[in-house]
Amino acid sequence: MDSTSRLIYMANQIAKNMSTMNDMDTVAAVADHIKSFWDPRMLAGIRAADQSLLLPVARQAIEMLYGPVPHQTRATEFASAHGTGHSDAG
Repeated sequence: MDSTSRLIYMANQIAKNMSTMNDMDTVAAVADHIKSFWDPRMLAGIRAADQSLLLPVARQAIEMLYGPVPHQTRATEFASAHGTGHSDAG
C-alpha cells in the first residue's frame, strides 16, 4: 500500500470509528483528530489525494480544516470572469 492509499485508509477508518459516537459532531471530531495527531506531511498528503476516495465524513473533515481543494488557478478564474478572449497577460 503506498503512502497516499494509507492516508486515505486511515482517514476513512477515523471517520468510521467516530461515526459510532452519536453525541458528537462527527465531521468536527474527525477534523480535530486529524489536525491533532497527523504531522504536516500527512496533512499535505491527504490534501493532495483523490478526495473522491474518502468517505463523505472524512472528505467533509478535510474541507473543514482546509476548505475545498481548488480546481482553478487565479489566472483561470480571472479569464473566465471577464469573458472569452480576455487575457491577464496585460
